[in-house]
Amino acid sequence: MFGIGMPELLIILVIILVIFGAGKLPQIGEGLGKGIRNFKKATKDRDEIDVTPKKSEEISEKKE
Repeated sequence: MFGIGMPELLIILVIILVIFGAGKLPQIGEGLGKGIRNFKKATKDRDEIDVTPKKSEEISEKKE
């Protein structure tokens, strides 16, 4: 996997654990998982991407 072996992965995980702490790791993992899931969904369903502006954007554009 990208030329990274098991010892390198363990060192990276230990560094991440030291930087963010054990309490933040589940939140980081959840955010990363949601991002990957949304990316896969967006690449698979190309025709179903909604590009219509939201109401708050329409209101701010009318005021300008």
